[in-house]
Amino acid sequence: MSIEVYRDPWGIPHLRADGPRELARAQGLVTARDRAWQLEVERHRAQGTTAAFLGASETGWDVFARQARLADTARRCHDRLDAETAEWIRAYVDGVNEGLAEGARRAPEFAATGLEPGRWEPWTPLAVWLSTHILFAGFPTKLWREQVARRLGEEWTELFATDGPGTAGSNGWVVSGARTASGAAIVAGDPHRFIEAPGVYQQIRLSCPDYDVLGLAVPGVPGLAHFGHTGRVAWAITNAMADYQDLYRERLRRHPDGRVEALGPNGWEPATAHTETIRVAGTDEPLAAEVIETARGPVIIGAQGPGGAGSAGSAGSAGSEPAAGAPGAAGAAGAASAADTEAAAGQGGASGAGDAPCRDGAPELPVWEAVSLRYPPRVTGESGFAVLPALLRARNVADVDRALDRWIEPVNVVQAADVAGGLLHRVAGYVPVRDRINSLRVVPAWEDAHRWSGEAAPTPRAGVDGHAVMANARGLAAPLGVEFAPPHRAERIDALLGASKAWTPSAMRAVHTDTDTPSARRLLDAVRATGEEDLSPAARDVRRTLLGWDRRMAADSTDAGLYAAVRGAVVRRLAAHEAFAELREPAPYPDLFRPWLALGPRVAFALETLLVAGPVPAADVRRIVREAVEEVAAGEAPPAWGVTHRLAPWQALPDADDAQWPGLAGDHDCVLSTSSVPGYTDRAARASAARYVWDLADRERSLWAVPFGASGVPGDPHHRDQLPLWLEGGLAPVTTDWNELVKEEHEQN
Repeated sequence: MSIEVYRDPWGIPHLRADGPRELARAQGLVTARDRAWQLEVERHRAQGTTAAFLGASETGWDVFARQARLADTARRCHDRLDAETAEWIRAYVDGVNEGLAEGARRAPEFAATGLEPGRWEPWTPLAVWLSTHILFAGFPTKLWREQVARRLGEEWTELFATDGPGTAGSNGWVVSGARTASGAAIVAGDPHRFIEAPGVYQQIRLSCPDYDVLGLAVPGVPGLAHFGHTGRVAWAITNAMADYQDLYRERLRRHPDGRVEALGPNGWEPATAHTETIRVAGTDEPLAAEVIETARGPVIIGAQGPGGAGSAGSAGSAGSEPAAGAPGAAGAAGAASAADTEAAAGQGGASGAGDAPCRDGAPELPVWEAVSLRYPPRVTGESGFAVLPALLRARNVADVDRALDRWIEPVNVVQAADVAGGLLHRVAGYVPVRDRINSLRVVPAWEDAHRWSGEAAPTPRAGVDGHAVMANARGLAAPLGVEFAPPHRAERIDALLGASKAWTPSAMRAVHTDTDTPSARRLLDAVRATGEEDLSPAARDVRRTLLGWDRRMAADSTDAGLYAAVRGAVVRRLAAHEAFAELREPAPYPDLFRPWLALGPRVAFALETLLVAGPVPAADVRRIVREAVEEVAAGEAPPAWGVTHRLAPWQALPDADDAQWPGLAGDHDCVLSTSSVPGYTDRAARASAARYVWDLADRERSLWAVPFGASGVPGDPHHRDQLPLWLEGGLAPVTTDWNELVKEEHEQN
């Protein structure tokens, strides 16, 4: 069967084929040509083999990927797929394998690293999906709560909850036809993720006799899982902030013959154990990582124990401190040693390693402690991938709704609208029913109360009255989670949408780019409470400027730059307060989890709360704010916000020219959410990974943009041609008329 590839003026691929499988092959083929390097990096990340060509900095991730059994879980889930879905995915993989060699020849990164393109397996897309989302639910936050409870006190366990405030998330909204100029609904928003170059989303159109859908694909995964528009129905998602992954404190022991056992609710039980080898570029000595799995799940912290494979070298020596690094899982390295696992202790259990008698009365065996991860695909063997082709075939919101009943992870809030006026606002995904404590802390594996029931929690839904907003805030998904984003973005979007009853696609730009920062209010109140009589003349000027500021985080605003400087000084001083001394000690966990465990970022994102609550006395908070204002006043005047608040994308091979990355407007609690770590860096590693406006009146009036471009090949005209558009909040028009597209010269057969 033939396939046809067309391109619009932005180089976005529009694919046409005779049927779904041929179309899936075309999607894989074009993605491999456009993004071969990105695909191979993702395949290696899913398999835990990135250190083999990127070097020792990637060993931490590789150890985690192996120990979390990502590839094996993908194989299990693939084996359970229905035949039709499996064939559809295989067609995509066939296309990837067909196009990789050509794509690799175009991508200079292969030559730079000596990497040869590999071969994708039928299960590889599932592994890429798992790798991309395994940290999405933020299970390391449970490690942080353990640290807070143990070092600061039980009463402060949830002091740093992201409600007050948290890091950037995603925005989404649906406006009913009653509030649009056309009388048809609009679905719009922007997912906020760690920005990677090439981008984490791929604009694409998939057309065959069965369907014609455009949207944002995840490179390496067929179909359009998160954002799509068929012409008759459109859908979009944000992270529901649900809690569906658990950490268990395990007690393990090893027999002289190498067998490993874990202490479960009914006593000692067999655990599986084997050793995997991790090759590291630049060294001839591979690392050995022991992979242990208990009845709860894979051991991801402290797998190496007495008589083990000696994987401490790959996981960090005993007592090692987390290395500094940029936020995010990508590029993090190291893991905790067995000697450090006491920090994972739950309440009401043994405090560390000890001895346990064997059943046969033989000499006692050493016991060590570790932490295992339990996550739905590993437990159920279900990936939810059967939903992907069903979404492409959807004709209305009822079809989307039925398809999403089978979704697994990540758990999302979904909005959809169709041309008949149908609207959908619901949560989709698998959240296990289990003890509430499981959602809060690392729980003892040997206590029966912490088992999963085998049932999934009901997924909430709500009606749409004029418009509905999803922005990771507590609300629709509240019964399924613990910590949510603060309400600022959701409330601001709701207010903006309520100001008009004649919305058009182009008018949505005003929502996407809004830079009002409501979270500044509490710090400004604290500055106001510092009377002028308590400040030096220079500090009084700072105070007056801040109190007259319009609270907009515009890139060219020196007032916003001044606010950010004062905020940063407050954060640093709060983090240095003696009340948090214990939390400044490095957490004895893998460096991979550092973004969740470092005190500084935790203080930065919980600043609103810490200004009015917590262990720091109110008098000290007032002093800290006053000293921060004086500190900023005594130094050079801070530059405009965009001078220091610059884009900092993750790249597997970073460019030497860091100065190329532009300044940004926005902040982590603005609708234009560009997240840095106040007090430590203004560089923004997280922002809108795409923007979209789906018009149900006329798909041709829909709009979209990504941070870089359609091509992942440096030097290609469409490598970064959307960056200027993205920076100014602009959106490219969607083109669906085949006569206005340019057909590629070669036809694929």
